[in-house]
Amino acid sequence: MRSRSSSNVSTTSSSSDSAAVGNTNIFVKLLNGETIPLALPSTTTLSTLRHLISLRLSLPAPTFRLQHAGSHLTTPTLPLASLPPNATISVTLPLRGGAPKKIRCTFKDCKDPAQRIVGDCSFCQGHFCGKHRMLEDHRCSGLEDCKKESHERNADKLNSERTMVVKGI
Repeated sequence: MRSRSSSNVSTTSSSSDSAAVGNTNIFVKLLNGETIPLALPSTTTLSTLRHLISLRLSLPAPTFRLQHAGSHLTTPTLPLASLPPNATISVTLPLRGGAPKKIRCTFKDCKDPAQRIVGDCSFCQGHFCGKHRMLEDHRCSGLEDCKKESHERNADKLNSERTMVVKGI
């Protein structure tokens, strides 16, 4: 007896039945570990198979990948006839995330990694490597502001430490 799934593809059939019609038997291993057999016409493309699987899993087709023998099946127009008989296709999800991207020096053509904390310029908001972390080295746009701030800070400190001569003693 043949049973039909919601995608109008027979999920159980005998191998003599499929050979007579020109069908290709494949097995699809789903995300939960369940394996379903499919008997599909040999002219079925991978994009059609992806659509059928997306209907079965209730997932959009771009969110999962198809793998066979450890390699991704990426060509959507590839006919199933190019796969070996009784092939097992695994449905996988792509990995998300990864290591954080390294911050690079923002000086013109420098590709060195920026130094943490000491490589951050508070005047131009740039991130610089050990060679360009000094204001003069990366030709900071806030260099004049820095000099003025430093001059004012030093002048205030000198004025606060000035010794006053007391007259009349």
